[in-house]
Amino acid sequence: MIEDEEQFNKQSARGFYGRRAGKGLRGRQAELMAAFDDHPATFQMTDTPPTGVSELFRQPIKSVWLESGFGGGEHLLHRAEENPDIGFIGVEPFRNGMSKALFTLEEKGFTNVALYAEEAGPLLDWLPANSIDGFYLLYPDPWPKKRHFKRRFVSQKNLERIARVLKSGADFRFASDISSYIDWTLDLCTKSQSFEWLDKDLENARNPWPNWPGTRYESKALKHGRIPHYLTFRTR
Repeated sequence: MIEDEEQFNKQSARGFYGRRAGKGLRGRQAELMAAFDDHPATFQMTDTPPTGVSELFRQPIKSVWLESGFGGGEHLLHRAEENPDIGFIGVEPFRNGMSKALFTLEEKGFTNVALYAEEAGPLLDWLPANSIDGFYLLYPDPWPKKRHFKRRFVSQKNLERIARVLKSGADFRFASDISSYIDWTLDLCTKSQSFEWLDKDLENARNPWPNWPGTRYESKALKHGRIPHYLTFRTR
């Protein structure tokens, strides 16, 4: 892992935008991040992609979901706990969020989670095609200024990447409280030949998915009077 915080915060050469680190880490979280690459719950991309995503996990699994930008890992670990036979790939470039998730993961002893600490785009190119059963993108950075829209994770290129790794009939689940990002995502996904919008209208999309645990970002949105939407797109 990159230990220099100033360097960690810079945009990577592969196009990542956003902070890489916040407050300095202490105690066990700092120890975990210092030895991140060697932790059995983490993985890095290799020159040879895996033949199957089950290779990334420490236990047998029956299916795999991926969450990109999991923040502190609250939702990711909630899903992992309620589905012990499903593997969850967690992707988060933000060092502090990753350390929090890794700490909780170790504390609870989950073996059905595999963590990746870089941006999701290149990882989606590396994973085998038709290997993922579901994809979560929850409250991603909205980049609200029009000149920054190109930085949003939802783009034609990334939708093609997501569609490539998802199995036929798998769900891409997107949550946001920013109306311009919701409209942006709806526009790109409905124009795509790879996805079908299951909600049909935005009123239906106000309802979270089953067993939704909530997130800190959602709480902040509700506190400020913003209305979250939970969009579900299924691969054709």
